[in-house]
Amino acid sequence: MPNRIHVAFVAGLLATAAFGIAQTGPVVKQVPVSPTSAASGKQMYTTYCAVCHGADGKGGGPAAIALKSVPTNLTELARDNGGKFPETHIYSVLQFGMEEPAHGSKDMPVWGPALRSLDRGSPSTEMLEHQRLANLTNYLKTLQQQ
Repeated sequence: MPNRIHVAFVAGLLATAAFGIAQTGPVVKQVPVSPTSAASGKQMYTTYCAVCHGADGKGGGPAAIALKSVPTNLTELARDNGGKFPETHIYSVLQFGMEEPAHGSKDMPVWGPALRSLDRGSPSTEMLEHQRLANLTNYLKTLQQQ
């Protein structure tokens, strides 16, 4: 009888450990925003976006497996908007985030404040933020599939 109790206890511990391991999957590490050129949408995309959305913009970046939902395929934004790239919407999402988070959580950073922080102390912080967001938006436009 003590053997059955012992076996049941060990089985319970193993099940609890397995459940705990199953709950801990890949995690996206939060890091400070790295400086990039405000003039290069491609450099900003590669530095800030490709880790989740992939170098090709299709959603297969190395951090994508740690997100609750698959990152948006950025090459289909125009297609999903009747053939017209939603420039104003994309700029707004980058600057302010989304009302309903795209990833089922707040996994996607709100880039406006993050990019603004790169130019803190500059007399033209707002202008540089606009330049960064506009150039990143324009780069996303170049990724669209025809």
